[in-house]
Amino acid sequence: MLSRFSLPGLTGKRRFDDLSEKEILALAISSEEEDGRIYAIYAQKLRGDYAASAAIFDGMAAEEDEHRRRLIDLYQHRFGDVILPIRREHVSDFYTRKPVWLIENLGLDRMREEAEDMERQARDFYVAAAGRSSDIDTRKLLGELAAAEAKHETRAQDLTATHLDGEARADEDMAAKRQFILTWVQPGLAGLMDGSVSTLAPIFATAFATQNPWTTFLIGLSASVGAGISMGFTEAAHDDGKISGRGAPWKRGLASGIMTALGGLGHALPYLIPHFWTATSIALVVVFVELWAIVWIQNRFMETPFLRAAFQVVLGGGLVLAAGILIGGA
Repeated sequence: MLSRFSLPGLTGKRRFDDLSEKEILALAISSEEEDGRIYAIYAQKLRGDYAASAAIFDGMAAEEDEHRRRLIDLYQHRFGDVILPIRREHVSDFYTRKPVWLIENLGLDRMREEAEDMERQARDFYVAAAGRSSDIDTRKLLGELAAAEAKHETRAQDLTATHLDGEARADEDMAAKRQFILTWVQPGLAGLMDGSVSTLAPIFATAFATQNPWTTFLIGLSASVGAGISMGFTEAAHDDGKISGRGAPWKRGLASGIMTALGGLGHALPYLIPHFWTATSIALVVVFVELWAIVWIQNRFMETPFLRAAFQVVLGGGLVLAAGILIGGA
């Protein structure tokens, strides 16, 4: 029924089952007020890039405000004008709202998911609250609000039909895809290319110069981790994303740093095998897979023609690999 319970009796909070009808109505009023503000915040964040979806959340905020008004009218009729200042955090076994709305770069899809979760929790609350009420008018209103929350998904669909037609939805989906590519795919691809290609020369030069798998692994590990740290900090530091619109610097730095390290570790890890030629053969296979993975990502997300991407990546990687082998075998 009510989700996200906490252990009662340990924080001095009231239990939901111990609340009076007056306290339940006051809790419902503050909850509707908070939900309406969250929807308004979502709308404000989306208004610049996703005007149609912003209109949807504006409509949902207006509906929450109407629920609050009806609850206040009933409260005033039964208990007077002074509303008890009780909120969700004052009740031990009451659902809580995750503060995801505080996140500056919260994505459109995540906002929609959170809104669906909020509606489901509000419905469960009103069902439980109606079951606790003995007053006919209160029970009726709480039941109506439970039904309204249950229909919020349909309401959201109606608002979508009004504000988000096929062309607008396609434009927003394209904008969201572009943001995903700029924030995650592009920095990650740059890191993967750097880690996979730039570490080829030192790793294979060491391998053929020493023919010692453990030494080669250590060189590869240090080169991969060092390159990952360097690329991650560089990506995060050189652009804060405010002008370019490429997203949060920490996200881009994380994507670039991790993929750089993975790109190098891919062909360094086989040298944990103590037999040199076995390790080298597996490492060469891994290099082949890495280069073609880069080609696929470029073609899939960056819309680079497959043959052009293959020529650029395979040629560049092959030249670096050959340089490393020649230098190491000299």
